[in-house]
Amino acid sequence: MKTNRLVSAIFAVAAILLGCKPSDEKSTAAQFDKVKEETKSAAEEIKNYTYAQKNEFVAKMQSQLAKINRDLDEISVKVEKSSAEAKAEWKPKLQALRHQADNLKKQLDEAKNATESTWDEVKAGSKKAYGELKGGFHRARQWVSEKIAP
Repeated sequence: MKTNRLVSAIFAVAAILLGCKPSDEKSTAAQFDKVKEETKSAAEEIKNYTYAQKNEFVAKMQSQLAKINRDLDEISVKVEKSSAEAKAEWKPKLQALRHQADNLKKQLDEAKNATESTWDEVKAGSKKAYGELKGGFHRARQWVSEKIAP
């Protein structure tokens, strides 16, 4: 439950970042720093899962993946309402993020089927894929707040 609240807080702050105007640069930077810190805390909690907690780990990661995908859809809607230049710049960014999301999904499928002997390696791969996706997602949020007016 603690992790669920933390993840919810992360996405709430990320949602705030999406709505920030470029003129709110100072507060946006502070909010972005807060999101990075909360993400780091969530990542620390993720690494403490044991093989016995495999199903819980997979469920939480799938939930986080679903939230990121929903947020990417929201960002895409904002970009579609913007200039042709922003749309053209966004398309490769979105493709890269979707590719990272697919990689995380594959890692989570492997985690579901992991054995006790492969658990640590599979969990590490899932964490790495999550970190890459989360980093790309944060960069996308920052790009939207800088390039597109809410």
